[in-house]
Amino acid sequence: MATLAQPVGPFALGTLSAPGGRLFPGLVVRDRVLDLSQVLAGGPADMRSVLERWEEILPVLHVLVGEDGLEWQRLDGLSVHAPVEPRQIFQSGANYRQHVIDLEVAHRSPDDPRTVEEARAEIAAVMDRRAAEDLPYAFIGLPSAITGPYDDVVLPAWAEQPDWELELAAVIAKPAHRVSVEDAPEYVAGYTIANDLTDRATVFRRDMKAIGTDWLRCKNAPGFTPLGPWIVPAGSIADPGDLRVTLKLNGRTMQDESTKDMLFGVARLVSYISQTARLEPGDLVLTGSPAGNGIHWGRLLRDGDVMEGSITGLGVQRTRCVAEGADA
Repeated sequence: MATLAQPVGPFALGTLSAPGGRLFPGLVVRDRVLDLSQVLAGGPADMRSVLERWEEILPVLHVLVGEDGLEWQRLDGLSVHAPVEPRQIFQSGANYRQHVIDLEVAHRSPDDPRTVEEARAEIAAVMDRRAAEDLPYAFIGLPSAITGPYDDVVLPAWAEQPDWELELAAVIAKPAHRVSVEDAPEYVAGYTIANDLTDRATVFRRDMKAIGTDWLRCKNAPGFTPLGPWIVPAGSIADPGDLRVTLKLNGRTMQDESTKDMLFGVARLVSYISQTARLEPGDLVLTGSPAGNGIHWGRLLRDGDVMEGSITGLGVQRTRCVAEGADA
């Protein structure tokens, strides 16, 4: 069943279904939902189809919000799914200053001669240089890793150190290729919540360190990217660079940081990625995760854990961890 946690603004968008029914793109206004496939011209069957016509449809959505003579459904009678099925997912690594410093200190070699304070100072200088040189770190994820905002997350038997990474995700509105930082916000339809789970034990290759990171192995198990619940239009978010990212594990706050700590904001990430790739409507740009991951706390995910993730104005997602082979 859907949560009634309210997103900011006059409306949000989601993918929903009635019991036993088909998935449909929905206009969410407080506690009610309108099936957009039934009221929009052309009958878009899914959210990606809505986003492909974003500039045309957005003004219509604002009109529909006030229409009472339509077949609105109660939100609490519907199931909520991942809000969009993207063609591509672009993920950002090492994008929160404090998070990177914490990880680097935690992974210091036992024979590192530096004090913790010295290590932190050196790593902070590296972060500042990266930001000045405008070199974000981006890589690609699989859409098959996406699951809904209230679905169980299966922890694979091989994952020795499964960890959480709550992130702000930008949803692309129109094809973007080689766009400037200044123009990049025009290509963002809205924002949603992503939890980019990672198995820390398989981030780095054990067979050959020179190969480096193995993002396929550590991040792309089925269900490792809970997404949503909603897409909140960009116009309803005053400043994506000033939102609170909070994750609670079994009720205990583990991550609680502002997106102000990002080295590279949404516009810089979208522009940077677009210099190489062509972003398409419905694609996701994940902006990295703040400090407070499980590896920092010395407490990784296990069977029965419940994660609750929220970002200012975007609602709340709530997922339960289930060990592979355990009864759901």
